[in-house]
Amino acid sequence: MLTTLRIKNLALVSDLTVEFRPGFNALTGETGAGKSIIIGALNLLLGERADRTLIRSGTDGCTVEGAFDISKLKAPLPEFLEENGLEPCEDGQLVIKRTFTATGTNRQFVNGSPTTLNTLGSLGEWLVDMHGPHEHQSLLHAAKQLEILDAFGGLAEARAQFAALVKQRQELEASKADLVIDERTYAQQLDLLRHQVNEITAARLKPDEEAGLDEEYQRGTNSVRLLELSRSAIDALSEAEGNIMDQLGSVGRVLHELQRIDSTTGSLTEKHAAIVSSLNDLQHELTQYADRVDIDPERVAEVEQRLNLIHSLKRKYGSTLEAVIAFGNESAEKLQQLESRDAELERINNALAKLNKQLLETGKDLSAKRKKLVPKLSKAVVVQLNDLGFQQSHFDVRIESATEVSGEKLPASSGLDTIEFLFAPNPGEPAHPLRAIASSGEMARVMLALKTVLAAHDQIPVLVFDEVDANVGGETANAVGDKMRQIGANRQALCITHLAPVAACADAHYVVSKKVAEGRTTTSLELLDAKARVSELARMLGGQSTEARTHAEALLRKA
Repeated sequence: MLTTLRIKNLALVSDLTVEFRPGFNALTGETGAGKSIIIGALNLLLGERADRTLIRSGTDGCTVEGAFDISKLKAPLPEFLEENGLEPCEDGQLVIKRTFTATGTNRQFVNGSPTTLNTLGSLGEWLVDMHGPHEHQSLLHAAKQLEILDAFGGLAEARAQFAALVKQRQELEASKADLVIDERTYAQQLDLLRHQVNEITAARLKPDEEAGLDEEYQRGTNSVRLLELSRSAIDALSEAEGNIMDQLGSVGRVLHELQRIDSTTGSLTEKHAAIVSSLNDLQHELTQYADRVDIDPERVAEVEQRLNLIHSLKRKYGSTLEAVIAFGNESAEKLQQLESRDAELERINNALAKLNKQLLETGKDLSAKRKKLVPKLSKAVVVQLNDLGFQQSHFDVRIESATEVSGEKLPASSGLDTIEFLFAPNPGEPAHPLRAIASSGEMARVMLALKTVLAAHDQIPVLVFDEVDANVGGETANAVGDKMRQIGANRQALCITHLAPVAACADAHYVVSKKVAEGRTTTSLELLDAKARVSELARMLGGQSTEARTHAEALLRKA
């Protein structure tokens, strides 16, 4: 559910934070007070493109932030967050933030991690469903309608089995496509793969050899200089005239004489001896190093040739030796497949024929189950529509099923069926696709009827209804409120309404209002207590007369 919504500098909103309640939340207010700003803010969180003209005048940018309690969300949210490099949720809270500026900067965050608008859109499909003259009406899409029908009948497992078969088939088709090529291309690929495999195999590469060869090459190409430097150091220590060891000998004799006269200077003699010992070790190691320096032009040429080969292979096949070796292994597998192409093609074709038969049988079984559901769903929706003022309406589901599975007619992972929700609001009229309904009021009430029926099946936790009460009055208004309350028992529902009977059924009632302070108009949103709620319902009924307030109190008691 949506727990907190904060809006800053959007249209007439300066800085607004609202905490929504579970169940049915009603939003009311005078026309033009800014109720649509709430819808606009939610749409921004759901990935809608930002309209910079909505940034509050006198400010540089706008921020919208929403916190969702996802503790009961059944969608695979943790996996989605990890796959998209986003921080996991803490304490069951998902936080989405959207900012945009007048200069064009547009940023969005999920749990503090930067992300894309597409990612927000994907999250929005799981979190919020909006109904009214706005975007995000998922029930209008054929794929979503099919999901709803399956959810209504508990067909998730059967659908998943079909999807698994489709995935297997796609993998086989991809393998087959790699093999089905003309003879000229086939011969060219064989030649290329053989050359690649032979070149990499002949090199006998070792993953860790390059670093050692680089070091050896550096030493080999500088061997003369290395020998000169090491011999120069040895000369300075012990062989040249006035070398360090001769000078230390003179110092040693002086220190011994010093100690003979003053025995307390023995530590100086010991330090001198330690220095002499260290220098002897240094001289010994330098001599060993000089003896190891090998001036061998032939070996240097060998190392250089090996390095050139490695660099050449890396330019062709990968940035590292590990990548080159992996490329060679993959090429060897492809070569083996191509060399045994006919046998492999026969195996794949046999597997495809078997899968096609399985898909057709599984798909037909799924189609049969769906067709059995249609009368039940239609009847349940019509009952709800009758309550909402469509006394003789008709609702149906049209199903069209593919009759074969072949290479030319690949099925979708959802099955062999495409469906369309059909609706006829008036008797004697033919039913038309739900997406073709022109009236937003009719659309909203059909959506409400569907949501009432599917409230126990649909997994989207937040439902937002705008203009759900368009062209509604009398007993139908009471029915709309009752339906909203039923939905609120299973989901969080936010409903912008102009009808007091609808608002009276809410678990929480918010009023949107405009105020003028210091020459600026600001929209605010306030949660009403019992007394203030009576006053707001009375306003919606026509004023603050005794009759209006009595009617408002009666509506609350009835609700």
